[in-house]
Amino acid sequence: MTTSTESKPAILGGDPVVTLDQVEANRWPIITSEDEQAVIDVMRSDNLSIHPIVQTLEEDFKGLTKRKFALAHNNGTAGILAGLHAVGVRPFDEVIVPSATWWSSVMPVLHCGAVPVFAELEPECLGLDPEDIERKITDKTKAIVVVHLFGMPSKMDEIMAIAEKHNLKVIEDASHAHGAVYKGRPIGSFGDVSIFSLQGNKLCPAGEGGIMLCDDQEVWENAVRLGHYEKLLGLESKNKYFAATGFGFKFRMAPMSAALAHEQFKHMPKRNARRNENCIYLSEQLQELSIETFMATDDVTRVYFEFLVRYDESKTGLPIGDLAKALQAEGAHVAAPRYPLLHQQPVFTHGVWSKIARLPATEENPIHLYDPADLPNTTLGNGSLLKLPSFPSATRELLDQYAHAFRKVLAHANDIPRTN
Repeated sequence: MTTSTESKPAILGGDPVVTLDQVEANRWPIITSEDEQAVIDVMRSDNLSIHPIVQTLEEDFKGLTKRKFALAHNNGTAGILAGLHAVGVRPFDEVIVPSATWWSSVMPVLHCGAVPVFAELEPECLGLDPEDIERKITDKTKAIVVVHLFGMPSKMDEIMAIAEKHNLKVIEDASHAHGAVYKGRPIGSFGDVSIFSLQGNKLCPAGEGGIMLCDDQEVWENAVRLGHYEKLLGLESKNKYFAATGFGFKFRMAPMSAALAHEQFKHMPKRNARRNENCIYLSEQLQELSIETFMATDDVTRVYFEFLVRYDESKTGLPIGDLAKALQAEGAHVAAPRYPLLHQQPVFTHGVWSKIARLPATEENPIHLYDPADLPNTTLGNGSLLKLPSFPSATRELLDQYAHAFRKVLAHANDIPRTN
């Protein structure tokens, strides 16, 4: 073992290699004077609740996805609930969902009185495994919630074929995938409804906000009816008669948030391209170290809401937790994935979900039981992931320092202290 502080891992007393400032390299969102002015313009308009900028933002996303209808929401969670309602998810229906996702992809199912059925993820894209979707379909299955996790498009050809075969609705949660493309089609153009979150960390941040999209006017009106009572009087269908009450929710988006999102949308292609360039540049170096980086195939354009890599500790003998600690000592901002697996959470394993869904147990409809030991492939795969910054404004020098940190630590894998 070398004693040079330049080549010795920092966790063993060497010099850290990631020394460049990372604050500006990873600052997000990027707010400019144009963003500020757009918000000020709305504030000075006196139209703080209903303003045409919201429709402008809806048009932005219709153009992005080539969809016919868009409906802005106060957040992506509301958009998902509206989408589930709009396609007719009802009590006792089953909805196939992933476990490795933010809770908003799943918990709204309960507020429709429906039952989430967790399916495995496939390892290539971290999307729902089409084969396990098939295995989980029953005569109660109504819909599938597809999540393009971290900006990687799911296997939409296979999933849409399954949905068509079994007459299932598809709710496409595109909250991580603004601007991604799958085989020539924009992500957000596949499902019966699709939803983009505009929360402050997303690729088109509004602070809070969401966009629901579809191609069917009846589906769109169903979503309007649920949470946009102010739009109902403008309809020609029977839904206009609900204008005095709506269906009890108020989901409209704040115009100041829409103004910010509209400005951010203008810069999204360029900023996505820079993230992609940076993450791909580092990915190519990490792949030389036998680290899987989820690079897109030639017919797919992914985006990097988050930059996750997969590490196979059997190749080095160094546990992933100890690898992370050694990289952190080098100055690298790495961590475990931030999403706990939902099927292992107490709201499901302790039966709380059925109370939220207001589903009484009957002989015909016994309460669905959730086992934290289910989904072994998802559980194993989630434990092999390591999260890096997504480097929205990084220099090549910083990216090279990250690659150097990985090389240095892995070259000394046998010397890194184990915590267990």
